[in-house]
Amino acid sequence: VVGTIIGASIFVQPSLVSGAVPSMSGMLLVWTTAGILTLIGALVTAELASAFPVTGGVYVYLRESWSPAAGFLWCWAMFWSMHTGIIAAIATVFARYVGNFVELGDQGMRAAAVGAIVFLSFVNYLGVRQASGLQTFFTWIKLLAVAAIVALGVWFTVQRQAPPITAAPAELSYSGFVKAMIAGLFAYGGWHMVTYAADETKDPSRTIPRALMGGTLIVTIAYIAINAVYLAVLPLELVVSSRRVAADFADVVVGRGGAHALSALVILSTLGGMTGIILAGPRVYLAMATDGLLFSWIGRLHPRHRTPHIAILLQGVWACVLAWTGTYAALFTRVVYTEWIFFALMAASLFLLRRRADYQPAYRMRAYPLLAGIFVLSSLAIVVDAIRSDPRDSLLGLGMVLAGLPVYWVWKVVAKPAETSPTSHTRPGPS
Repeated sequence: VVGTIIGASIFVQPSLVSGAVPSMSGMLLVWTTAGILTLIGALVTAELASAFPVTGGVYVYLRESWSPAAGFLWCWAMFWSMHTGIIAAIATVFARYVGNFVELGDQGMRAAAVGAIVFLSFVNYLGVRQASGLQTFFTWIKLLAVAAIVALGVWFTVQRQAPPITAAPAELSYSGFVKAMIAGLFAYGGWHMVTYAADETKDPSRTIPRALMGGTLIVTIAYIAINAVYLAVLPLELVVSSRRVAADFADVVVGRGGAHALSALVILSTLGGMTGIILAGPRVYLAMATDGLLFSWIGRLHPRHRTPHIAILLQGVWACVLAWTGTYAALFTRVVYTEWIFFALMAASLFLLRRRADYQPAYRMRAYPLLAGIFVLSSLAIVVDAIRSDPRDSLLGLGMVLAGLPVYWVWKVVAKPAETSPTSHTRPGPS
């Protein structure tokens, strides 16, 4: 969970958060609130994962609680925007930090982002062992990068006796806070992806809930710490304007050489984030194809490498298109806005499932229904504010998601449903 969440955004998003809430207290409030909201989402997901410990994750939860159409729309949005958008956004951050070593124009950055997606998709094509080995290596690198930033910031503040950065009080508006929350939540994104491979997890009904709760708590603490040292070392104006805040931080603390070293760690961290996300997505498409809601050939396994190679290829091609055509800000806003519509539905499903006699999760979240209700309302507030602040793009994105409904209806009429489904054998009940 930690390895998936900590990808690239924490090395970029502080600038986007501070731009919306230009004050130290406002920034820390956003990162803390986003972490708490993510933790509540993890608790919701932990209960659902203990009730449905099968491959597919959110797709399965929506399918079982609401309808197969809801699960279909999740996968539809995953492919066209959410999952591929995350890959493209992280690839864009990768290209930004490569630009710290090599002068890249706009086209060069896009080419670098596409190149990273192609390379890591090829690694995943070769096999799970290769991809997971690379992911493990990169996870240690990204944890090293976060630890290095926090340690350097503390050392700099203590040794140089740097005074705390003071900034003129800025009015915290509701709109600015929600905009900052969208940026912060993107940095916390990916916590739910551990559920995609439940069938391959040992004792998933116990392991996944523990991983979700422990992992999100660790990341929340790490994110608050890393933002605190950014603000303790850098002027707020620089945090707001920086496109590579981690590199600028290292410039101040240890000089240009340090910035290059930290940039290299960030580059490896972005590659690690993409590796895990590229690995996770095709599992959902495989579950969907097995359920008869996609062409069966999309879930076909490679005869030698035993990977869903066609799903990996399609995912990689569309992620490359998004990376080449979309800006970073547009990509992450689209992902968060769309994802949290489904997260609201996922949390609301608890109100339906807990009324069913056959619903027997191994873990039940505490403080229900209070926490589930807070999560649903917060998710809807994010969606509503996104529509209000940018109605054209938001409604365009919502229209793209809803366009999956006629596709689903046509598919149900034309395609013959799968007779058996490994992902549909588990119904609510003890695992």
